[in-house]
Amino acid sequence: MKNSDKHIAAANKILLDLGLPRAQQNDRSALCLLALINLTPGKAWSDAANPLIGITPIMDWARKHYKKKYAPNTRETVRRQSMHQFVNAGIALYNPDEPVRPVNSPKAVYQVSPEMLALLRSYGTEAWKGNLTSYLATRESLATKYAKVRETNRIPVQIAPGKEIQLSPGAHSDLIRAIVESFGPHFAPGGILVYAGDTGDKWGYFDQRRLSELGVEVDSHGKMPDVIIYYPDCNWLLLIESVTSHGPVDGKRHDELTKLFKGSKAGLVYVTAFPDRQMMARYLPEIAWETEVWVADHPTHLIHFNGTRFLGPHNTS
Repeated sequence: MKNSDKHIAAANKILLDLGLPRAQQNDRSALCLLALINLTPGKAWSDAANPLIGITPIMDWARKHYKKKYAPNTRETVRRQSMHQFVNAGIALYNPDEPVRPVNSPKAVYQVSPEMLALLRSYGTEAWKGNLTSYLATRESLATKYAKVRETNRIPVQIAPGKEIQLSPGAHSDLIRAIVESFGPHFAPGGILVYAGDTGDKWGYFDQRRLSELGVEVDSHGKMPDVIIYYPDCNWLLLIESVTSHGPVDGKRHDELTKLFKGSKAGLVYVTAFPDRQMMARYLPEIAWETEVWVADHPTHLIHFNGTRFLGPHNTS
């Protein structure tokens, strides 16, 4: 058996010994483990290292060193079906160099945990079984420890008095929090949060029952806006896009949202949220008419892209 095949077989056996679910007991996950410790075919397990490595570099590494080719569209499979479980199990650390890096950042990286690195370096030696037993005895506490570290970097968002949700760190979540905690109280007082997306979990918060009562049924394939707020006083459904995710409500996005929410019993209000006016200036040509624009650093004002509807003098007293 070639060294490359031996390492893949050994990595699969290790994943089995570690008790990972069957869905992670495969060559894909085995190669992810080998990439995490940069164990190329000519190296011994005692040579295991701990580089910082991202999803695409893992796939490139597998192709270069083990001749395993993964199509670009399998990137999410590697992330969601291998690395996500490694992080949850305490095998790998996520963004240890910059814990507040956004989940969807192209700079996101993983690193084998110190405890796992020490264990893997003993593979194939007489110490392996004893080390494995000791590791498994502390695995739950290690996974809990690393989970707590991840939680401390999440962004709390108050969605109702005494009730909050936690979003993944990053500029996108910062703007989501501003929309929920500042835009909502200013322009939809008494409004009810129906949905708030998260870069780490698309369905960060979702009151599906309330949306259904308003006549809207969506599934996981529906491209939801970043935030949905129901304003009972006016029977409005505010569909709010954070420009930090996919851009503003332009003509195309306006049409998509209109179709997605066509059954709504509430009037639809389309809003684009920006963190500041500098970013807004970059997108001005794209913003659709009959929509609203809100800028987080001027939270008490709206910009109406609605022609003569709001033309008239302002009371300055």
